[in-house]
Amino acid sequence: MRTNFQSLQLFLFSLCLLLGLSKPDPDPIQDYCIADTQKPQAVYVNGAPCINPKLATPSHFSTSALSKPGNTSTKFGFSTTPTNIINLPGLNTLGLVLVRIDIAANEIVPPHSHPRASEVTTCLQGTLLVGFTDTLNRVFSQNLKPGESFVFPKGLIHYLYNLDSRKPAVAISGLNSQNPGTQIASIATFASTPGIPDEVLAKAFQISQQEVKIIRRNLGG
Repeated sequence: MRTNFQSLQLFLFSLCLLLGLSKPDPDPIQDYCIADTQKPQAVYVNGAPCINPKLATPSHFSTSALSKPGNTSTKFGFSTTPTNIINLPGLNTLGLVLVRIDIAANEIVPPHSHPRASEVTTCLQGTLLVGFTDTLNRVFSQNLKPGESFVFPKGLIHYLYNLDSRKPAVAISGLNSQNPGTQIASIATFASTPGIPDEVLAKAFQISQQEVKIIRRNLGG
């Protein structure tokens, strides 16, 4: 009987650990924690220190950061404009972020992942080809028109491609973490610092070391 009880205790403890690990961000323990971005941070915590709640104003909970188009004159032709604790201090500790995505004509947000968040993307303008690859290497892809949405599971590699060769596309994404993190697969692989050894990449991608060097150069590595 005692063995059964101990097994039950172990099972419940393991379940609690798993449930805790599945949460994207810790739950806040107060109504809000408006980020104090004026003082140098002396104590490093998840998020940022809070101002005195009595000093809260409506402006702490609003922003116009997503109303302006981003600069798409970049290597891949896209721009992301996120809400953060600088332009939206009331976001601190709430476990979410919104991102405006501008993609130039016939350009792409290359395959990337967010290690700490799932993402739902809504097309606002243009036509987007979006998709992700799961851990069985299956691709789930869809064309999005304005008003249509697509969800990318946490940590999986995904992409957004503007199918229009003449007009830019605009989307907005919501992620369930204040700091979801972003890792572009090609940059992380070929333009890391210090670089992954050429012979490793050559074997991994079944290409020559000369081709590795060309890809590094093209990506700025």
